[in-house]
Amino acid sequence: MQNDKLKYPTGWAFCKIAVLILLVLTFTPLITPSGKYEPSLMGLPYTLWVGMIQAIILVGITWLGTQVHPGRND
Repeated sequence: MQNDKLKYPTGWAFCKIAVLILLVLTFTPLITPSGKYEPSLMGLPYTLWVGMIQAIILVGITWLGTQVHPGRND
């Protein structure tokens, strides 16, 4: 039981920080510049496929967050 309490807050903190970083990067020109459509990936414009990858990463972080949340066993 003691070992679980040490593991969960670290994973939970990682999830919160990762989501914040990804959300900040989402709205910066670094990731999604205005009016950019090249390079395309399988015919999809740049902003669309980058947005899809960001969404997949957020889903993965959300799943990880459900596994490491400190109150999940309550």
